[in-house]
Amino acid sequence: MKPLENLVVLEFCQYMAGPSAGLRLADLGARVIKIERPGKGEAGRKIAIKNLFSGEDSIVFHTINRNKESYAADLKSPEDLARLKKLIAKADVLTHNFRPGVMERIGLDYESVKKINPKVIYGVVTGYGSKGPWAAKPGQDLLVQSISGLSWLSGDRDDGPTPFGLAIADIMCGSHFTQGILAALIRRGKTKQGALVEVSLLESILDFQFEVITTYLNDGGQAPTRAVKGNAQAYLRAPYGVYETQDSHLALAMEDLNNLGEKLGCYELLEYRDRDAWFTQRDEIMNILSAFLKGKTTAGWLSILEAADVWCAEVLDYKGFLNHAGYKVLQMEQETVTSYGDTIKTTRCPIRVDRARLFSAKSAPLVGEHTAQLNKEFNL
Repeated sequence: MKPLENLVVLEFCQYMAGPSAGLRLADLGARVIKIERPGKGEAGRKIAIKNLFSGEDSIVFHTINRNKESYAADLKSPEDLARLKKLIAKADVLTHNFRPGVMERIGLDYESVKKINPKVIYGVVTGYGSKGPWAAKPGQDLLVQSISGLSWLSGDRDDGPTPFGLAIADIMCGSHFTQGILAALIRRGKTKQGALVEVSLLESILDFQFEVITTYLNDGGQAPTRAVKGNAQAYLRAPYGVYETQDSHLALAMEDLNNLGEKLGCYELLEYRDRDAWFTQRDEIMNILSAFLKGKTTAGWLSILEAADVWCAEVLDYKGFLNHAGYKVLQMEQETVTSYGDTIKTTRCPIRVDRARLFSAKSAPLVGEHTAQLNKEFNL
């Protein structure tokens, strides 16, 4: 039995942050029912990466919404709204990521829903919180990255702002959303009381940066300074970074510079005895290392450094990584077959429970695929 079996989650969410939380709850055993517009469904069905679709829906949608059901309802229809209220009365969790004011206008805000179901866990995702000058601004990942200062941490010094190549704000927010919902469910098990759980993309991406923001707040407001080349962390001293070798690249993590110099045979590094210099003269040191490491292949350096217990790794692309034994042993891949007959390879839930990996082959639903069934089952 999965941990969340028999819990019913109503997901009024679209795009990525809210649905990614729903995906994790579904992977853990919850029954997640997407509430969607009749016909078109949620807007995330059309958001695609590299124009990859299965039928009418993007592969991204299929990835985030596997293992869910779909109930089609027009939130402006009194009849549909009445049916939804009956469903809400039997649910454990309700989530939405509408802009502030939308659920209030249709009568499904927290206070209204609490009257229908006092024990419900009511979860809200916003872009920037419900108040303030950005409250009505679109909560989109790149915009949140740009506003939050995150884009000044990646890339090298002369690169300008460099966003993450992932929807990191969405995914982090979805993870925080899941944590909040699970915590509220645990409390409900003790007190029999529901809860309002609120997260925002902006607060999640700030928490993601807690190390560097804390540094900034306690360092006189000194802006982060990225390394000239090979930057991996704007606030960490040499040798932390990525270096070109004779045939590819090598990543070096935290290491005593003098020990590294001895192990590599790069004796110029031994001149930097003052640990403060490892940061203040970081670019100079990294330049020395960069030139030296081009003298051998990545495998050659790894054979020396790993034997000496120096924290390092080869820098792999997806082809190299996905064919490596270190990846294959994790058994991270699974397949789903969509309602259109297409097979999609994707990743599984990263959590193991009682040593068991959590797989789910059930594909994302068609719009309203389960409406009739749910009307009958819940007597709507």
